[in-house]
Amino acid sequence: MSIPISTKRLTVAALAVTAAVLGVWAAAFPLSFYADFPLPGRHWVSALGPYNEHLTRDVGGLFLALLVLSVWALRHPTPTALRVTGGAWTVFTAEHFVWHVLHLDVFPVADRIGNVVALAAMLLASILLLLPDRPTAEANA
Repeated sequence: MSIPISTKRLTVAALAVTAAVLGVWAAAFPLSFYADFPLPGRHWVSALGPYNEHLTRDVGGLFLALLVLSVWALRHPTPTALRVTGGAWTVFTAEHFVWHVLHLDVFPVADRIGNVVALAAMLLASILLLLPDRPTAEANA
């Protein structure tokens, strides 16, 4: 299976937007991120344990670091840049996905589904960046 570079660029752009939103929110407004993520009334973070400002800001920093890498790959979409970015995202999202899947019991059914869908989407997007590139028309000319 090969993926067009244009699809990979859209994927890395979506991951960059995700990283920007989550990174700024967690790093700049950690208590709000803890209490209100993903939306007010859902409480996906606060349901998992006591508030820790340091940990929440560190998660924000992690997402901001992934944002920097993702924007760089978006601006320089070489196969290597896209794969390295996919590798970084996959390392984080695979562990994040597995941990959350093993700790869904604290959530109502709708939030269990939301967690799995949101985290699986990030993981699949990350893996997509690791797949081989489809040759472009220019490369075949």
